[in-house]
Amino acid sequence: MVSRGSYRLLVLVSALSLVYIFWPEVYNAGDYIRQTNSFSSQKYIEQAFEANDSELACLHGLSLSGEHTAHHTHLRKADPIPNVVHFIFGLKNPFTSPDVGRFDFLSYLAIRSAIVALQPDIIYLHYSYLSEPPSPNPAADPLTNPWIRRLVPHVKLVHHPPDESKTQYAHLSDTMRLRFLLQEGGIYLDIDAFALRPFDRILASPSPHDIVLGAEGGNRWGLCNAVIAARANSSFVARWLASYEDADLSREWNYHSVLLPKELAREHPTEVCALAPDAFFWPTWTWRHVEWMHEPLNRDEAAYWKGEIRRHGGSLFENQLAYHSWSQMAWDRYLKYLTPEAIRGSDTRFNLLVRRFMEDDV
Repeated sequence: MVSRGSYRLLVLVSALSLVYIFWPEVYNAGDYIRQTNSFSSQKYIEQAFEANDSELACLHGLSLSGEHTAHHTHLRKADPIPNVVHFIFGLKNPFTSPDVGRFDFLSYLAIRSAIVALQPDIIYLHYSYLSEPPSPNPAADPLTNPWIRRLVPHVKLVHHPPDESKTQYAHLSDTMRLRFLLQEGGIYLDIDAFALRPFDRILASPSPHDIVLGAEGGNRWGLCNAVIAARANSSFVARWLASYEDADLSREWNYHSVLLPKELAREHPTEVCALAPDAFFWPTWTWRHVEWMHEPLNRDEAAYWKGEIRRHGGSLFENQLAYHSWSQMAWDRYLKYLTPEAIRGSDTRFNLLVRRFMEDDV
């Protein structure tokens, strides 16, 4: 006869086993409820918007509304922002920290998007670890990675010794991108950001609007650092970089990368050109928006979006220049399953956007 205690233990073990077996589904269900319930703030991130006059002027490289009179003496003719692209990857070693990910097919595809859409003068890939398979040796040859071998004819690899401090690698990347832009100017793209159309017009932003940033969220709650275009020696970039010097980054995630730049833009409006959310960061990172980008399309839907992409020169929307794919929110649900075969064979809005960047023999 089974005792009451043994029965309870058996029930507990069985329940834990089921949770373990179905944990991904349980986690996703909980995450879905957390993100989409009626009390979630995501409805504000998803809210509809229209680009205002200043954002449209910025998009087209024109003087912002009213500046021709109020600030005429501050505007000056300046050289365009350099059409030079910076990517950063592999600051932490996947050999010892597998969760940081490897330079893979989607990383390759993001850089290919910059090659095809931006036709830049040069692309820099700044890295500490790129070898495949991962190695404990920071000096391991990056050309062991087949995706890097494909890109090398078009990309300049820039090795950076591993950072031995305890700085979180995402925050280390935040400061590195600002240093590169302060010193050299150009375009910075996160490795999960896909350039869709030329940036020529925003690169002509009238000085002293020496940095171009995009709003995040339909409510424009911040200016995101995943896509940046800036002239060298930008006062805004220098001020932004200096703010990291005494910051306790262990206590924050997105303040310095999203919220602070908006605060700085309010304080120094003549230094920054701010674009509407649809330029770089729409659709957003919310559950429903990520799902919308990756849901399968039927034949009529696919035909419609193919037509829209053709009509807009490579993007889903009229004013869209890039798409940030929000890997932190989309990786486990969609991105990690994408292969060349999946992108070619399955019609989703994301796949339709990036399909043209693949080389024929991939």
